[in-house]
Amino acid sequence: MAKKSATAATADRLLQFYRDMLLIRRFEERAGQLYGMGLIGGFCHLYIGQEAVVVGMQAAIGPGDQVITAYRDHGHMLAAGMEPNGVMAELTGRSGGYSKGKGGSMHMFSREKNFYGGHGIVGAQVPLGTGLAFANKYRGNKHVSLTYFGDGAANQGQVYESFNMAAVWKLPVVYVIENNQYAMGTAITRSTSETHLHKRGVSFNIPGEEVDGMDVEAVHAAGQKAVAWCREGNGPYILEMKTYRYRGHSMSDPAKYRTKEEVQEMREKHDPIEGLRARLLKLGGVDEAALKQIDKEIKDIVAISAEFAQTSPEPDPKELWTEVYA
Repeated sequence: MAKKSATAATADRLLQFYRDMLLIRRFEERAGQLYGMGLIGGFCHLYIGQEAVVVGMQAAIGPGDQVITAYRDHGHMLAAGMEPNGVMAELTGRSGGYSKGKGGSMHMFSREKNFYGGHGIVGAQVPLGTGLAFANKYRGNKHVSLTYFGDGAANQGQVYESFNMAAVWKLPVVYVIENNQYAMGTAITRSTSETHLHKRGVSFNIPGEEVDGMDVEAVHAAGQKAVAWCREGNGPYILEMKTYRYRGHSMSDPAKYRTKEEVQEMREKHDPIEGLRARLLKLGGVDEAALKQIDKEIKDIVAISAEFAQTSPEPDPKELWTEVYA
């Protein structure tokens, strides 16, 4: 059987990236609609605009590697291979959800997919992700922990405690800082003395680099380098992903702290999906009709997940007393 050319292999990989990012985008758009209809309660933080980060990083890890993140987590779940039906059903609080309808948007997990959760407390996942890396080092299994957090969480004290321990013990953890530049609503230039967050590991001797988080190929390349560094036993690595969220911090945030012109410029000039779409068409091997067909397939998947999320039964009241640890 003839081997594929390097160009064809690249095109196949980029097409998968396109599918994965488009699934996250369409899923989040539908989640926003369901929230507006009152079918999703509580908090809901959408990942629209940041898709390249998680898709590029997920492609850089291997079997057994773990992922843990904060509460803007639906994209991470889908990229990890969790089923859209189960994720959407958890958003609507149904028994078919990943946490049986009891966790909601911010707190669902999949041990099968090595996804150790979204976490609602700012920065709380960083010591947990560091702990996953400690377990990997202790067991000698060569697995790597991807620990995501944002520019707002980058100023939390527990982050630096984690950096110190990870560096001292040379733990295999990649700290992925998703710098979408506004935290919960304050520009990073107003809240942070050193805005180049990849430098935050300097005093701990942790290498770091800044990455264009709107370019999935750049993310993937940086991710491969960082994961290889950790897997070889060199200790932690920091990747600062310069990215951007198009929506507010959460569904209840009108995002009046930035101009419509700024958001529009990011959409028009830096959108990760549109940028990859143009690259695919330029490479050849795929045309407009094929990309439209992919979009249709993705929309069908999301529509099915929305239907499942509305028809799955609500949890039995007895579930209040299960999985409670005291």
